Amino acid sequence: MPASSSHLFFLFISLSIPLSFAGEIQLILVNNCQHSVWPGILGSTGNPSPEDGGFHLGASEEAVFAVPTGWSGRIWGRKGCSFDEQGKGSCDTGDCGGILHCKGMSGAPPTTVVEMTFGTTVSPLHYYDVSLVDGFNLPVSMSPVGGGIGCGVAGCEVDLNACCPSRFVVVKRGKVVGCQSACLALQTDKYCCTGDYGSPKSCKPTLFSHLFKSICPRAYSFAYDDSSSLNKCRASRYLLTFCPAPR
Repeated sequence: MPASSSHLFFLFISLSIPLSFAGEIQLILVNNCQHSVWPGILGSTGNPSPEDGGFHLGASEEAVFAVPTGWSGRIWGRKGCSFDEQGKGSCDTGDCGGILHCKGMSGAPPTTVVEMTFGTTVSPLHYYDVSLVDGFNLPVSMSPVGGGIGCGVAGCEVDLNACCPSRFVVVKRGKVVGCQSACLALQTDKYCCTGDYGSPKSCKPTLFSHLFKSICPRAYSFAYDDSSSLNKCRASRYLLTFCPAPR
């Protein structure tokens, strides 16, 4: 979508989507890409996965669904998918067992992941972030509709595939479709924040996390990147945009 029309689009979203019911959080997913995206949705332990865990979202299309207050989970975009009438097939990135409706399965990395928790037993605040810990496959952002005190935008709005280190690149049919995380590509404790590096004190930013952070400063670049990447808010509606316009 051209940058000049983005403000009108957000105004349309805010006026045309009804407010969520009491006790519910409304999620608005918009595909601003020039290609189809197949969102995958996974509720964390004890939480349901809305929309059977996944669906198709064509270019310029949007989808709206609600989750209960207290819901926790993740959403990611799958690319290059092909499914038959029974919902069986595969995706170039983010595939969840070769089915359209992920139904409790997570996406295979590399995937750009949006993580969220809408209140806990000790706090009514909502927490959300965009994570590159599982790698990157397409730009995405999350923001509250209407804003709020302390609310911010989480996102990686630049195509990291275009500047992915050669050893991290994932290629399908001669085209770069994803960028692995340093953990996935190198598989060492240092880059995975495991073993002797399994704490915030011992797991520090690496050359690669600094690279990704410089390009996407509002996204997690490694496991303990909380201070600059975790957003806190309390709103009734949130907008998740695949391929958002760069800010």
